[in-house]
Amino acid sequence: MIRLFKHYIPYPVLFLGLIDFLLLLMAAEAGWILRALQIDMAVDSVYDRPGPIFSFAFALQLALVAVGVYGSEALQSLRFAAARILVAISLGVIFLSLLAFVMPGITLWRSNSLYAMALAITFLMAVRVLLGTILDSDSFKRRLLILGAGPRAGRIAALEKRQESGFIIAGYVDMNEGPSKIDGAIRRQDIGDLPQHVIDLEVSEVVLALEERRNSLPVADLLTIKTTGVHVNDMSSFLERETGRVDLDSVNPSWFIFSDGFSSGRRLSTAFKRGFDIFLSFLLLLLTGPVILLFALLIKLESRGGSFFKQERVGLYGQKFSILKLRSMREDAEIGGKAIWAAENDPRITRIGRFIRKVRIDELPQAWSVLKGEMSFVGPRPERPQFVDDLQTKMPFYAERHIVKPGITGWAQINYPYGASIEDARHKLEYDLYYAKNYTPFLDLLIILQTIRVVLWPEGVR
Repeated sequence: MIRLFKHYIPYPVLFLGLIDFLLLLMAAEAGWILRALQIDMAVDSVYDRPGPIFSFAFALQLALVAVGVYGSEALQSLRFAAARILVAISLGVIFLSLLAFVMPGITLWRSNSLYAMALAITFLMAVRVLLGTILDSDSFKRRLLILGAGPRAGRIAALEKRQESGFIIAGYVDMNEGPSKIDGAIRRQDIGDLPQHVIDLEVSEVVLALEERRNSLPVADLLTIKTTGVHVNDMSSFLERETGRVDLDSVNPSWFIFSDGFSSGRRLSTAFKRGFDIFLSFLLLLLTGPVILLFALLIKLESRGGSFFKQERVGLYGQKFSILKLRSMREDAEIGGKAIWAAENDPRITRIGRFIRKVRIDELPQAWSVLKGEMSFVGPRPERPQFVDDLQTKMPFYAERHIVKPGITGWAQINYPYGASIEDARHKLEYDLYYAKNYTPFLDLLIILQTIRVVLWPEGVR
């Protein structure tokens, strides 16, 4: 994996993304040339039309990211990839149409675009047919040596079996910590020279999966291994990189203290985030105002009670504020104001409510909270005070998710289906901590784009 703006991107994804962008540039230029030849127009140099060529490639590249073309499913299934590419092209056309309206002359002509889009679909599918086996081969995967053979090593072995795994395990070393859980693990005393063993296996990374580091950490060997150019990683940092979340079962306070991250307080990034929130929330309220009013009327007609409801939530640094949402449940959904988790096929949800929850329309009025500065567009979802008080007593580091503003969408929302239990809240906390630790404007942009995928293909909505 390569780390860009504090976020890890697999090498196959980066490689394929760069190839796709070059192919989109080629498709735009070829579309221009074909149309020019068709109408007997002189074909000038490509340097005379950089705006239309790059706007086409840029718009479609963003659409490819937004619909999940670079997700694990699309990388492993041509049929899945084809469906997502077609949706991405459609979204790209909409974006280019808006761009042409705002900035005339910056995009291809409609006739050029038709050829370019057809060529883009052909090129994008062709490269996946040609490179599909290469991208999924071991040539892009890192070779690991795992120090440890207990339950922690077993967790890494389970990760290796996933289709989207970016590594292969070259071997395990039993560090004599207890009963071995890994078949074939080599005992430490049977290895005369551990650094040479690492070189012989041609590994690029050593991962410490020790159950207990005290008296079992081979400091001298690790120092030699590190100086030979092999990366040495602890279990918590390894899992953070591979899963995109902070693993609560392996981290401790010292890991949070000494690992990098938690730099959201930097003035420049904070100012950028606030400016972006103001612009986007104002634009969203302006564009979706009629939609909000339409569904407010439908909610009023379907069931008694107000169309909107306010609910107290916990925000930045634990401060309480009220959010505004379109009502999706019956008015008597919570008797006495007692907070109740939403359940699958919850009978309290109305027919209109089920639809607006599925496509996230009920969340749109929260843009007002973003405009006021109580929320951000991207961040951990704000929870109710009753849930926060309960969850803080049941899981570690829950309070740390409040060091950033809550958001309408977030890293947990695009990576984990709707949660309505303590266990779900724990998994979502792991993603929230990853966001709080690794926030950059780049990660915000990635989350906003991926939210389009979640809206188009809802999973686990309740």
